[in-house]
Amino acid sequence: MDFFIRPVQAGDGKGINELRRMPGVFENILGIPSERIDYNEKYLANLDQNTHEFVAVSKNEAGEEKIIGVAGLTVYANHRLRHSAGLGIMVHKDYQNQGVGSELLKALLDLADNWLMLVRVELTVFTDNERAIHLYEKFGFEKEGVKRLAAIRNGKYDDVLMMARLKTYGISNTAN
Repeated sequence: MDFFIRPVQAGDGKGINELRRMPGVFENILGIPSERIDYNEKYLANLDQNTHEFVAVSKNEAGEEKIIGVAGLTVYANHRLRHSAGLGIMVHKDYQNQGVGSELLKALLDLADNWLMLVRVELTVFTDNERAIHLYEKFGFEKEGVKRLAAIRNGKYDDVLMMARLKTYGISNTAN
């Protein structure tokens, strides 16, 4: 399967909205099935310098782009947290387990490590999302704890796992 990674651009709201509402995707993110396209378009139009978004795109035979994955990295605005960022990712249900998530994570972590020099990248993932947890561990994320009853999913409150990847650039950890 051929696809490429690029930064989000104007007009991507519709494709991102389709992913965010897709059964097999929205259950594992904080989206809901009634989310509107204009929500995603407004989000993209208002991205600030602390938010970095990439899409994975495939092309059909006519050369039309189809968004098959989205990943974002948000550097925290608080001055005392600027060494940290939150990460989110989603992949079209028909393209999962085909390397899309790995390529999106590579793009985000390259940005985090080589351009932003972030020390901490963190995320949450539902505790039963084993495929996602395995992907994150493959990229050096470690489990830090469980946040109980953290989000509504499928009509009940569910737990999320907090994970983070640390890169110290030679800085010693004095918080032992």
